[in-house]
Amino acid sequence: MGKIRLGISIGDYNGIGCEVALKTFEDTRMLDFCTPVFFASNKMISQQKSALDININFNGVADTSSVLDGKINVVNIWKENPKIEFGKATKEAGQYAIKSFEAGVVALKEEKVDVLVTAPINKNNIQSEAFQFPGHTDYLAQELEGQSLMFMVTDTLRVGLLTDHIAVKNVAQSITPELIRKKVYTITESLKMDFAIRRPKIALLGINPHSGDNGTIGEEDEKILKPVIKELFDTGTLVYGPYSADSFFGSGAHKKFDAILAAYHDQGLIPFKTLSFGKGVNYTAGLNRVRTSPDHGTAFEIAGTGQADSSSFKEAVFTGIQVFKNRKEYKELIKNPLQKQKTRRVG
Repeated sequence: MGKIRLGISIGDYNGIGCEVALKTFEDTRMLDFCTPVFFASNKMISQQKSALDININFNGVADTSSVLDGKINVVNIWKENPKIEFGKATKEAGQYAIKSFEAGVVALKEEKVDVLVTAPINKNNIQSEAFQFPGHTDYLAQELEGQSLMFMVTDTLRVGLLTDHIAVKNVAQSITPELIRKKVYTITESLKMDFAIRRPKIALLGINPHSGDNGTIGEEDEKILKPVIKELFDTGTLVYGPYSADSFFGSGAHKKFDAILAAYHDQGLIPFKTLSFGKGVNYTAGLNRVRTSPDHGTAFEIAGTGQADSSSFKEAVFTGIQVFKNRKEYKELIKNPLQKQKTRRVG
């Protein structure tokens, strides 16, 4: 077997996506861990490296069948040469971001790459008649098998979301017993399979301030969260809560758990990014393929200046590689376990 093949979608080329991806592989030692495969064009990558003074060499190929290990590979998925306008959210850049992303997803589905790392997109300029999704995660949920979960992770902190890209006014009505069961199951299985945690402990944050104060500030925590948490715990899932979100992270309570499940986007991502910005990774758990992304956006305000920090993108690469390896090991361990026990005894 060759090295793990790591697909890369370039994101919005007017943002910092190409910069952080190329900077990651400017360190040639990264090629010891994986074979990077950019979905873009030779001209685009050449323009980016020239404009940002990034010193890399790459191997341009027509398709993934010609990818070479030990090289930075660029699969040419378009021939034209769109204009780069750093810092501008143009419709054209959004269209090419999706071309790159969709090509990466096809390669991921067909197992031509093992992992997909997606550089940041602008959620507004990607919209079209053909692509009407709030972001990467929703499209992946349609194209891949499984139940997707937005999972923000570092070595010491993991935060999942019950609801992700929906308006705050719709959060409470969207959280149902069925949704809670589904998300807790997904996060539990991911912790076991993707992060090698045998008996994961999960904390569930409340929906309302102070988890509703026994129904004084909203009844959702009492009537929806608590009964489902008890049901799951009684059947062997180590899920606890609901915890008051305002003091949970500040008190250090998050350190006692393998993962935290937040009720909605900002409830989980504000503390996560405050504690881990630049080191965090956005991982789409629950699907049959591995996709990661850095924890930041397009950062138009610094695009083209060479100031972008590639730390989070590099972490996304390493996380994707480790999850892929953990999954292979997990599948091997659960395959015919009785036979493995016999083999161990004989040996």
